[in-house]
Amino acid sequence: MNDRIIDEFLVGSRLSDDQFQQLYSEADLYQLGYLADEVRKKKHPEKVVTYVIDRNINYTDICISACKFCAFYKQPASGEGYLLSREELKQKIDETLALGGTQILLQGGLHPDLRLDYYVDLVSFIKSCGINVHGFSPPEIHHFSTISGLTVKEVLDRLIAAGLDSIPGGGAEILTDRVRKLVAPKKCSADQWLEVMEQAHDKGLRTTATMMFGHIETVDERVEHLRRLRSLQDRTGGFTAFIPWPFQPDNTTLFDEGSSFKTSGWEYLRMLALARIYLDNFDNIQASWVTQGPKIAQLSLHFGANDFGSTMIEENVVAAAGVSFSLSEKEICRLVADAGFTPQQRLMDYTRIN
Repeated sequence: MNDRIIDEFLVGSRLSDDQFQQLYSEADLYQLGYLADEVRKKKHPEKVVTYVIDRNINYTDICISACKFCAFYKQPASGEGYLLSREELKQKIDETLALGGTQILLQGGLHPDLRLDYYVDLVSFIKSCGINVHGFSPPEIHHFSTISGLTVKEVLDRLIAAGLDSIPGGGAEILTDRVRKLVAPKKCSADQWLEVMEQAHDKGLRTTATMMFGHIETVDERVEHLRRLRSLQDRTGGFTAFIPWPFQPDNTTLFDEGSSFKTSGWEYLRMLALARIYLDNFDNIQASWVTQGPKIAQLSLHFGANDFGSTMIEENVVAAAGVSFSLSEKEICRLVADAGFTPQQRLMDYTRIN
């Protein structure tokens, strides 16, 4: 049966949900890697692997969402959280520019006391420093809509007018409400996450999409997540890349509740390959060296990934869960070259730069 699925896929048939399930259950790692690599070769025959130089600035860790998978947030009443000052932001931006950075990946907690004007001014300030803003995941934008009483469209209009360039795909976790109600009940629903992305695409903003897997979700729910992304991409074409990463359990509430397993490199590569095979309308798939380390990320380039992601000059959220990898631009280029590819710096929209 796997051979028939593979043959149909190789001649251009779109993978169905049932076929995904069958490959997930029965295909070996070599078969999945072979298929994913074939897709990659068709989309990117030149054997170039891209990366972006940016910094992930978490402007606050104060958050009312209290997601069970997050080790980063601080409760508002705890008195332990922070909110970066403009001086601290400027220093981080200047350091990023000095390293050849092209954008700031701007994300934070769902702060209960900040108003929409704060976020508009924040975008304007960062743009005035001469760098692009890849900012605010859909849960944040939905939160801005809630606190301001404005529609998502109106919030996006204000942020775009202030200089917002693109939106990161964080906060997707698993796009099924059963999972979201269990691990992040105060965060926006799956439909609301997708609505923000569709509205952004309709306004010309490019965005990424993510999936955090390996916690309480079923394989059926992983497929639902991918199907909803593929369907939205069919309608808008606004996603530039898909980035899957495994749940990091340490220091989280899910760890305390018994979800303490860690996804193996083997399972990560299987899921990465299946995502490349299923998401036939996504041009770019990112490796996750931040969670998997450099060697598994290097292997990812033969399992469907064509992008090494960001240099991550700063990373706080995954680090709070006890995972700490760091790579310089030079190290990324060496890893890519050693895997048999040519490294190439890019912008968020995958425009290549020298």
